[in-house]
Amino acid sequence: MDNSATPLGNIRQKMAHACKISGREADSVTLIAISKTHDADRIRPLLEEGQRVFGENRVQEAQAKWPALCEDYPDTELHLVGQLQSNKADDAVELFDCIHSLDRMSLVKALGKAMDKADRRVPCFVQVNIGEEEQKGGCAIDELPALLSAAQDAGIPIAGLMCVPPLEIEAAPFFALLDKLARDHGLEGRSMGMSGDFETAIMLGATHIRVGSALFGAREA
Repeated sequence: MDNSATPLGNIRQKMAHACKISGREADSVTLIAISKTHDADRIRPLLEEGQRVFGENRVQEAQAKWPALCEDYPDTELHLVGQLQSNKADDAVELFDCIHSLDRMSLVKALGKAMDKADRRVPCFVQVNIGEEEQKGGCAIDELPALLSAAQDAGIPIAGLMCVPPLEIEAAPFFALLDKLARDHGLEGRSMGMSGDFETAIMLGATHIRVGSALFGAREA
């Protein structure tokens, strides 16, 4: 069977090609299947095909569908990729294996307390507002050092940096900037790249790509 015959197979093939031409090992990039708005029946086929890392935007939505799925597929890894309200920190720490949206001091405090309470350290990516867009989450670039320091003081494991580049602008310069920021701060992880630009992100250093529509098709309401 052609390994590109399914959407997942096609994505994996493109990932491997991007890694090859950029001189990277194929297993150096983690595919996060963004399953937000999709129900368990849409998710199970990917699980059955071997995908084990999934991303959700909302704590409440994930709480509703993932506990049962994780019982059937206990090696599943669940990532929170959407904005996190401080009052949901306890629930997020309990449910998720990684958080990609640490972006402000109040959330550092909330997550630090939640991790202490649960006695569970959940790795976090610091989301950087790489395009300096007022309407988007993410810390300002010049505030990054202070936020990283505060997270370290709070005992939060920092997995790396995350960004969502501006729409309708070439993403490569923003990926390159996030890669530079990660290197400057000695961080391994770069969560960047989505369905339309993940190959570019891989060639510019992405360690985690967040792919939804290319796997699931159009989002459900």
